[in-house]
Amino acid sequence: MKQGNSILGEYGVTVFELMSRLAMQHGSINLGQGFPDDNGPEDVRRVAAEALEDRPNQYPPMLGVPELRQAVASHGKRFYDLDVDWQAETMVTSGATESLAACFLALIEPGDEVVCFEPLYDSYLPMIRRAGGVPKLVRLSPPDWKLPEDRLRAAFSDRTKLILLNNPLNPAGKAFSRAELDLIAELVLAHDAYAVCDEVYEHIVFDGLAHIPLITLPGMRDRAVKIGSAGKTFSLTGWKVGYATAAPELLQRIAKAHQFLTFTTPPNLQRAVAYGLEKEASYFAGLAAVMQAKRDRIAEGLVAAGFQPATCQGTYFLNADIRGLGFADGDVAFCEMITKEAGVTAVPVSAFYAGAEAPSNFVRFCFSKQDDILDAASEKLATRFA
Repeated sequence: MKQGNSILGEYGVTVFELMSRLAMQHGSINLGQGFPDDNGPEDVRRVAAEALEDRPNQYPPMLGVPELRQAVASHGKRFYDLDVDWQAETMVTSGATESLAACFLALIEPGDEVVCFEPLYDSYLPMIRRAGGVPKLVRLSPPDWKLPEDRLRAAFSDRTKLILLNNPLNPAGKAFSRAELDLIAELVLAHDAYAVCDEVYEHIVFDGLAHIPLITLPGMRDRAVKIGSAGKTFSLTGWKVGYATAAPELLQRIAKAHQFLTFTTPPNLQRAVAYGLEKEASYFAGLAAVMQAKRDRIAEGLVAAGFQPATCQGTYFLNADIRGLGFADGDVAFCEMITKEAGVTAVPVSAFYAGAEAPSNFVRFCFSKQDDILDAASEKLATRFA
């Protein structure tokens, strides 16, 4: 038989799926899975249920229901003083991943170069390569995830079509500073490029840091696409409701790709997310506070067990150095070992690197879980490495 697509065919089962299968096999506490274990805000879920019954369940507008697009524009103004024309500059997608796919298909021509930071989310490279792009990787390394200016400058060229910026960055937990964003904006302008900004963790930033969308910086309004996610903002990852904001000409190109991908997203979920985005500011501040407390909780447990946590300024994830535990066989073997022997599952950080000689002494824990689960995991690890 003829082979399938040569690019996507190269990729096997993700490390997340492999570790989750191993966790199920051994009945371990799975801190490798990157999603919360609660059910999301009750009021948002109630609006979704009501909208399922009191409105037609037929195709909504391709760009999204007006209520949600208006809420996305209002959200941009309220949190970032960003003036957005909801009719010309917003679009709803089936998750942030679909927004990203639409951006890549709309903007990349075969051979165009795309600057990416590693470690990076696992779907980025397959999508970029399938769209014909050539990834140019800029490595950030634990424990401080410092942005290397020289490498970033070297990654840009006349062939650069866009930079993909995940901010805050999963899996590093890095929130880019204003100085770092200024540098990125400078290079985007100098090389006549675009910036596709995956900002799904925009409301999960810690230690008093502020999330700064690249689109708000000078010169970026016409070149940047800002992508958000109800899945992360409302702990409803299964809903797959994303939203993109961009200048009219740029959004029109992306919408042409979107129409041939999912075309639209369940209307009741869109209306519930619209309600959620209009919630009081205390909700969004509370989300960050709760997640910061969970970060600190798991960090304390990891330190007690002999791990050395890396810097974590946002997201659901804390990375930890395993060298102090006397294990020398690498992060993949370590994650398999603690699943079987400690009853706790993590993810090897090397899986998030595409280049050679990836760090092999860090593992990633997801802390967006119930406190008793985090405490139980900490106790099991402490017992194993006591």
